[in-house]
Amino acid sequence: MRPYLFSIIVPTFNRANEIGELIGSFQNQILPHNQFEVLLVDDGSDDDTPAQIRQFMPQAAFRIRLLQREHEGPGPARNFGMAQAEGEFFLFIDSDCVADRYWLERIAQAIEKEQPQAFGGPDGVLPEFTPLQKAIDHAMTSFLTTGGMRGHASKRLAKFYPRSYNMGIHHSIFENLGGMNNLRHGQDLEFSRRIIASGAKVIYIPDAIVYHKRRTNLRKFYRQIFNWGVARINLAKIDPAILEPLHFLPAVGTLGYFLLILLTPFHPVFRYCWLIATGIGLGLMVTIFISAFRRYHDLRTALLAPIVSLTQIVAYGLGFTTNYVRRIILRKGEYTGFTKKYYQ
Repeated sequence: MRPYLFSIIVPTFNRANEIGELIGSFQNQILPHNQFEVLLVDDGSDDDTPAQIRQFMPQAAFRIRLLQREHEGPGPARNFGMAQAEGEFFLFIDSDCVADRYWLERIAQAIEKEQPQAFGGPDGVLPEFTPLQKAIDHAMTSFLTTGGMRGHASKRLAKFYPRSYNMGIHHSIFENLGGMNNLRHGQDLEFSRRIIASGAKVIYIPDAIVYHKRRTNLRKFYRQIFNWGVARINLAKIDPAILEPLHFLPAVGTLGYFLLILLTPFHPVFRYCWLIATGIGLGLMVTIFISAFRRYHDLRTALLAPIVSLTQIVAYGLGFTTNYVRRIILRKGEYTGFTKKYYQ
């Protein structure tokens, strides 16, 4: 029998200004604190992240372990934590998240009821988050954008894969299947795919929520989503089943619209097609504005939501297309996307 029900594993890199809020959310959990431990895996931070963590360790009501290593990325950092974790279940949460106070309680209840071997939950926002963070949340969770793929909708457009911002596995999964790979982005998707392919019981826990602060400006958001488009092709090279027809849509839509712009001077048919595509796009933007306003009751968020959603579609489409050409057509090696100062 392992000493803890849960080992919460958090890879962190240069999060000195945010890590305290995450630790505080663990302190606020209603699940008894003796049922979980927290492993904070510092992945070679060059700021005060380790010092900030050490400040919380003596006063925490639960066990905190600070593990330090050279910077290799989130996948290897999570593997390093799993190798030393002592819980029955390993939970993953990103360092730019905070956990709802019922997070662990809801997971424990779902485990007792359904006996899963792996699971995932949703992410959301808190009222005090900025309008841009809420607009990004809408882009990531609405059925109009990617919510149907990420588990935020009752009807999903693609298979649900637990993601590392809110994910858990039984310790035997790690022992039997190994850990995450070394991809800079998408290592959790590939891990989830292997778990599902093994026949393990995987469930979605809709009320086990974490609050995701995400990127704080459009430039950072664009770079992140571009890299996710790149990652989809890298993942497909490992396991072709990860690439589904739906994942081509942002690339087809983005390239198709740019192509129509180039062709409009040459024939009226292209001009009409461009007008139709523009009308459909504007209609979608208006629908996103209305949807965001209804959800957040904030005009600034609603005004930003269409801009963020358009950024998401274009960034993913361009990242996907760039790596598709490089890896599938030109047969070049792995491409990562944006790397320089990516986490700043």
